[in-house]
Amino acid sequence: MRMRGGRRLPDGTDAGDTSEGGSSGGDASGGSSPPAPGATTARRSASASSSAAPAPLPAGPLASPWVRGPAALLAGALPTLAFPAPGLGWFAHLALVPWLLLIRTARSPRRAALDGWLGGIGFVVAVHHWLMPSLHVFIVLLAALLGLLWAPWGLLVARLLGGAPTAPRAVAAVLVVPSGWLMIELVRSWEGLGGPWGLLGASQWEWGPALRVASVGGVWLVSLLVVAVNTGVALLIADRAARTAAAVLVVVVCGLAVAAVAAWAPRPQSAGTVRIAVVQPGVVEGPGSVARRLDRGEELTRTLAGRGVDLVVWGESSIGAGAWQRPETARRLAELSRRVGADLLVNVDARQTDGSGRSGIFKSAVLVGPGGPTGDRYDKMRLVPFGEYVPARSLLGWATSVGKAAGEDRLRGDRRVVMTLPDGARGLRIGPLVCFETAFPDMGRRLVRDGAEVIVAQSATSTFQDSWAPAQHASLGALRAAENGRPMVHATLTGISAAYGPRGERVGRPLGTDASAAEVFDLPLARGETLYGRFGDWAVYGALAAIAVLCAVEGVRAFRKPVPGPL
Repeated sequence: MRMRGGRRLPDGTDAGDTSEGGSSGGDASGGSSPPAPGATTARRSASASSSAAPAPLPAGPLASPWVRGPAALLAGALPTLAFPAPGLGWFAHLALVPWLLLIRTARSPRRAALDGWLGGIGFVVAVHHWLMPSLHVFIVLLAALLGLLWAPWGLLVARLLGGAPTAPRAVAAVLVVPSGWLMIELVRSWEGLGGPWGLLGASQWEWGPALRVASVGGVWLVSLLVVAVNTGVALLIADRAARTAAAVLVVVVCGLAVAAVAAWAPRPQSAGTVRIAVVQPGVVEGPGSVARRLDRGEELTRTLAGRGVDLVVWGESSIGAGAWQRPETARRLAELSRRVGADLLVNVDARQTDGSGRSGIFKSAVLVGPGGPTGDRYDKMRLVPFGEYVPARSLLGWATSVGKAAGEDRLRGDRRVVMTLPDGARGLRIGPLVCFETAFPDMGRRLVRDGAEVIVAQSATSTFQDSWAPAQHASLGALRAAENGRPMVHATLTGISAAYGPRGERVGRPLGTDASAAEVFDLPLARGETLYGRFGDWAVYGALAAIAVLCAVEGVRAFRKPVPGPL
């Protein structure tokens, strides 16, 4: 046994011990000897590991989990302010910074994952808070489950932003942290998890350069750039050594990318105009509301006679079960079409039989002409979880007794439909969507690839009339129009109804939630194909590649890490 002079440290080692085996590296006589093979490499590896480790939790209030937990919840909820109705779109570029700075100070991977999870809960609850009257406490359970998607992101942030990031690690963070966020948006965009509501890029619906970016890579590319800016700002604040690299990458690369897109991305080419009217009856409640809503819609439609409209669009569920099953309803609608001189696109929420012989409740966009229903019908394909069906009803059916979940599941349509209007409307081809289908970027893209010249959405948000939901829903039309280079009409029962041109620009005057009116929009038509329309979700695949490269690098680094020698 070797004996060394010197004081003992609290962990039981000698103060003079510097070798990995507990000795100073010399022999028993005190002479020096060369370091053991691999010792230098091991020390270098340990030094690199310590520099990459998350920064220790600073002393102060955030040292307490009782303070840190609520701080994470609040930080995760901040991005909601960038969406309508607050509408602070510029804030999206800074909203994630407090959350990123909090996670990077986590003293362990477990704490970083927990900060990510809690922040995810705050984000989900804040973005979907208007669902609380319908789902009650069930929204908390859903948020807790969806919030788990941010736990791996917390580990990623701590790994790349923690400690004192080197310039290469800062560059990697600006590329990979946004890619990790995009993977979360991709997973939760699955219909069964609620769909792509609250994608961070959607907060930029009023900013022209962002809409140009959307025409290149969809809302996904906008989200990537927004999170990249947040990551760069967090690096500028957190670490002086990383400031130069982060500033150069964010300001130069992102700025040049947006400028290049604005200058060289294909622009829609003008192809005339089309006149489309929206009928919004407003809030109609109480006994006989279905019949009274139909009467109000008919009254407003009659005011469009002589205005030269090519199509009249009613909102979602504008015709209920009782009205649709009466033959006189079809006659009334046909008479309206003759009076106005245009086809009507109505929406039926009733028990029906589809082309394949299935019978049940469908939500259907139905085209009605002067001779009655033309036979063109689109059945909604993507249904709202709990609102229109209960997933795994045998297990979760109890949700109907807690909130306003669907008592009976609606049936899904099985195909997209592009409807062609009569020659009087120049054979215009329209692609219908129903309700929250407008949140899915792929649905509008596929309709346009099938030949749709105008995307027409029918919606009803009367259940959430006094919340942020109507404004958020209406804003999605700008993204879908810009992505595909085609105009879009968003028609609702109770507001907000709006129209957008092929570049995502607002057209005409929107109808607010306090309006009961008919509005005519002169929509500019366009031809040509956007890059997003041609190549689709390439930004998502790029984010997947970035994550794969990071995993490969980490795997190689772990494989090459030297194994400690024998003591």
